[in-house]
Amino acid sequence: MAVAIFDLDNTLIAGDSDHSWGEFLVEKQRVDVVSYRRSNDQFYEDYKRGELDIRAYQRFVLKQVAQFSPAEQSALLAEFMQIKIQPLWLPKAVALIEHHRAQGHYLLIITATNRFITAPIAAALKVDELIATEPELVDGVYTGEIIDPPCYQEGKVARWQTWLAQQGRENETCYFYSDSINDLPLLSAVQQPIVVDPCEQLRLAANAKDWPIISLR
Repeated sequence: MAVAIFDLDNTLIAGDSDHSWGEFLVEKQRVDVVSYRRSNDQFYEDYKRGELDIRAYQRFVLKQVAQFSPAEQSALLAEFMQIKIQPLWLPKAVALIEHHRAQGHYLLIITATNRFITAPIAAALKVDELIATEPELVDGVYTGEIIDPPCYQEGKVARWQTWLAQQGRENETCYFYSDSINDLPLLSAVQQPIVVDPCEQLRLAANAKDWPIISLR
């Protein structure tokens, strides 16, 4: 059985769920509007350049999440899915997932965004499994920290390799779809890299390596 692996943000959805979550909190006025938006935007620019401090960013996101009660977290996530994520849905991405499902491939999303934000999105896309940056929980409460390694750049490769070994899938063909230069390490590691609506840095790298480039927009 082959494994079809998908990045999430700007690959399967037409935007960045992490950044959109910050915008959602700003619009709901659940955070300091000016300072939170400024920091959220700066972290996103760092990410696009491939220079994000993933631990600092996740600390910024998760410490705010930790301020909400479990009931508030659930209610905010449900509203976030409706207001922010539903408009980012890509029919061609859903069709691509279904194409792999029809071939009997195992469907895996692997994302740098934390599990709190991405779990409901992965569930809506009906994939088999999600690998994400893992928030630290103590007695069911978010601490604001993450569990190493974060699922980002080379850490994404490490998480993928660990998963393969745990699942006994080391000899299976892996496809990987991504838009981001941050995923160059994992694209370089799989047998079937496919670049999706790439940033300019990744487009140049894909052309140099003769990787296929597709659009889901």
